[in-house]
Amino acid sequence: MATWLAQANRAAAQARERGLPDSPQAARDGLASMTCRFCGTGPAMAWERDITAGPENTPVRLYDPVPDLPKPVCVYLHGGGHMAGSVAVYDPICRRLAAAGNCLVAAVDYRLAPEYPYPDGLTDCLGVLVHLQEALDAAGCLTNGHLSLAGDSGGGALAATLASLLRRHQSLRLDRLLLVYPSLDYTLPAYPSLQENGTGYLLETSKIRWYFDHYFQQGEDRRQASPLYMGMDGLPPTLVITAGLCPLRDEGLAYLQQLRQHCIPYQHLHLPDMIHACLNLHELVPEACERIYQTMTDFMHA
Repeated sequence: MATWLAQANRAAAQARERGLPDSPQAARDGLASMTCRFCGTGPAMAWERDITAGPENTPVRLYDPVPDLPKPVCVYLHGGGHMAGSVAVYDPICRRLAAAGNCLVAAVDYRLAPEYPYPDGLTDCLGVLVHLQEALDAAGCLTNGHLSLAGDSGGGALAATLASLLRRHQSLRLDRLLLVYPSLDYTLPAYPSLQENGTGYLLETSKIRWYFDHYFQQGEDRRQASPLYMGMDGLPPTLVITAGLCPLRDEGLAYLQQLRQHCIPYQHLHLPDMIHACLNLHELVPEACERIYQTMTDFMHA
């Protein structure tokens, strides 16, 4: 990991020296290229299908390792700063989660900023959640009524936000919430991890701010939109996974503190030597990634 990170930092420095500008397409290409190179292909599935769900006909990819048996459902929201990532990019990650968890994974291809700023992607994901079961029934999926919601990074922000919003939705209940190095505070206060890990560890503080500026385009109240400040009462049991070298580490810890204060059942996995987006680097850090998948599996089935 250290050797690759040094190479990545040199490449980023050279790009800055050449005056190459940041752009949404560059962010998308970079995440896709990194994941393709270092994440592998993931295991084969016994059954998979692309469907649409919700009022926006949002694309959803289904992964079912055991289609003949009822199983829990895990809705997965990919990372990428609300700007990058897709179901196609995250395909190996979703395959591994479905195989490890013996669950039906429903990966949501929500719309991305800046073309579709806040709250469009959030609206897509909410629509999918509310209408997912009818879409699964139409696709012939066998489920057992247990529903988890998971996401990493920006997808973790969406998942945590949706969990808060769904507290007011009487007909849909989340059984588990799983957040992997999540983004939880759009205000970017002076967390120590933003300073300690804000440069040189793949995701940089300046890039986080850039992502958020493309996501919030109409002067929205970023604090009000942050899941960290939405209150904790009524949330489902929650797993938070943090990485020691991630700039988002401390907002994950702040979220855990609030879960404790509000007596929400929780579990915390901390990986002190890992960087942000390590799931996308499976072939570099396979043991850490397998530990994440196993922890998610155990938590979903607890």
